[in-house]
Amino acid sequence: MIDVSCILVNYNTANYSISCIKSIIENTSELLNYEIVIVDNASKIDDYKVLQSFIISLDNNKIHLVRSKQNTGFGAGNMLGVQIASACKYYAFINNDTLQTSDDCLFHLMKFMEKTPDAGVCSPQMLDEEKNFRVTIDHFSTIQREILRRPLLEKLFPKKYLNRKIRYAEPTKVDYVQGSFMFTDAKYFNLIGGFDTNLFLYYEESDISRRLLKVYDKKTYLIPDLDYIHYKGASTSKKNILIKIEQKISLLYYIRKHFGWLHYKTLLIHYCFRYFFSSIIKPKYWKLFFVLLKGAPLSSSLKQKQKITNE
Repeated sequence: MIDVSCILVNYNTANYSISCIKSIIENTSELLNYEIVIVDNASKIDDYKVLQSFIISLDNNKIHLVRSKQNTGFGAGNMLGVQIASACKYYAFINNDTLQTSDDCLFHLMKFMEKTPDAGVCSPQMLDEEKNFRVTIDHFSTIQREILRRPLLEKLFPKKYLNRKIRYAEPTKVDYVQGSFMFTDAKYFNLIGGFDTNLFLYYEESDISRRLLKVYDKKTYLIPDLDYIHYKGASTSKKNILIKIEQKISLLYYIRKHFGWLHYKTLLIHYCFRYFFSSIIKPKYWKLFFVLLKGAPLSSSLKQKQKITNE
């Protein structure tokens, strides 16, 4: 059994993946027994071949590449990586548009997990490409959070809703961390069945942390003395209305899964009113409004529109 299996998903961003792989190798010493598993999520063939050529050139038996014939999204892409990963104590789910900036970050995360029995997930502090602070933690999604909004809740209930926009001085227990870098206990991740593959994009990390907490009382921690760079949104653009629709489909699925029909229906009605009036001002939102009017079903997800490639 190895210590850590690092799992990356590539989707038409081979150059980011190459930089990410290099940074893991350069910043991880022989103190750690690890591997890197890269899942290509049905990228264009030219992008895949660039990545494949780089990995072949490394001639490193710790690095493995598998190509999916279909873009299965974030959660399912990572789950393909899990299925081919070696038996390990920990998984490090790392976005391909990230760079390691702390020496032996993975080793230190492992040591934190070993001395913290109630930890199920931990993460370093996220930075932007200029190495400035970037929000890394968040509160579990609820109808209160979505309707009342985070700033108000943080002001009214600071103990329950931690301030997301400050840099903490010591390891801090949080609801969940961004999916761009999640260091997880492999045993408990496997026991809860891993990522929910119904979620194509968004809320996978919140769902994992909530399930680990609910089923095994395993907490999520931010480790602020370690950090990493995240070139946020390299593979997706939130300005794209289809991505906005996907966010709402995932959110409403998550709410119904964890809180039931009444919470789902309340939030759905809220969004229907909100985006009806938004669409009058910004017509691009009509597409989102009509998906909400249908109940934001999983059948409207981008997952249902992915083709199988033979390349």
